[in-house]
Amino acid sequence: ALPEKKMVFKGLMKKKEDINYLMFTPLIHYPLLGGSALITFEKQEVAQRIVELKEHTVELSFGEELEELERCRVRVQAAPVDVLLPSSVEIGLMWNSRSIVLSGLPTLSIPEEALLDKVELFFSKTKNGGGEVESRELLDDSSQAMLTFVQDGVAEPLIARGCIPVLIGKRKYELKISPCVSGDITNLQFQPSRCPRTVLLTGIPDVLDEELMRDVLEIHFQKASQGGGEVDVLAYVPVGRQAMAVFTQDT
Repeated sequence: ALPEKKMVFKGLMKKKEDINYLMFTPLIHYPLLGGSALITFEKQEVAQRIVELKEHTVELSFGEELEELERCRVRVQAAPVDVLLPSSVEIGLMWNSRSIVLSGLPTLSIPEEALLDKVELFFSKTKNGGGEVESRELLDDSSQAMLTFVQDGVAEPLIARGCIPVLIGKRKYELKISPCVSGDITNLQFQPSRCPRTVLLTGIPDVLDEELMRDVLEIHFQKASQGGGEVDVLAYVPVGRQAMAVFTQDT
C-alpha cells in the first residue's frame, strides 16, 4: 500500500527500452464503524462544503402534504477523511546470481505445469546457454516465470543476451530475460493526507433499513440546496456492524 513515486537512476543505460520504472499504487484500508457512512463526491469543492457545514439535518420522510409534526429528521456530523501515506521509502535490493526472470510467456490452452516443463526443458540444455534447473516458479503475472539454476555462472550470460527465442510447442516466442532481484523495505516514513472528495458521516441512528437509509443519504447530499452535489460512491454501515473501506488512487 504505497503511493506512486518517481525514482531517479544515476547509472548508465544502453537502450531506452531497458529502462524500468518502480511504481507504487496506494491501497488504503479504512475501518468504518456502525452508524457511519463514507460519501465520495464527483467534485472536490462539494466535499469541502459539506465538511465546513459540519452538522446536517437529513429528512427521512418526504411529501409536501405531511404536517410538521409528521416529519422525521436526523442530525449527522460530517468530517474530513485523513489517512497516512508513505512520504519516502528506502528499499534494500539483493541480486540472486543463480536465478533469472522470464517475461513474455504466451497464453496457451495447456496447464501451467506443462508450460513450465517446456520452458525448463529449453533452458536446461547447454546448447541454448542454459544448465540444470534447480527450481521453477510461475509468478503472480502468468506471463512471467522465475528459473533458478543449480550451478553458478549460468544466469549471468543469459541475462546479458537480454532476449532469446524459445520454442514452445510448434512456435518460437521471444522471451525477455531479466535478473532476479528481491528487496526489503529498510526505511519507511509517513505523512498525513486528506481525501479531497470523500466525507465521513457519523451519528446515523438505526431508524431505517440499510438500503433505504443509503438512498435517503444519497438523495439528501445530492441536493444543491443542502450544499451537496453529484455523489460518486456512498458506503453506509448500520449500527451494530463494521466494515472496511478501501481507498485507491484517484484517477
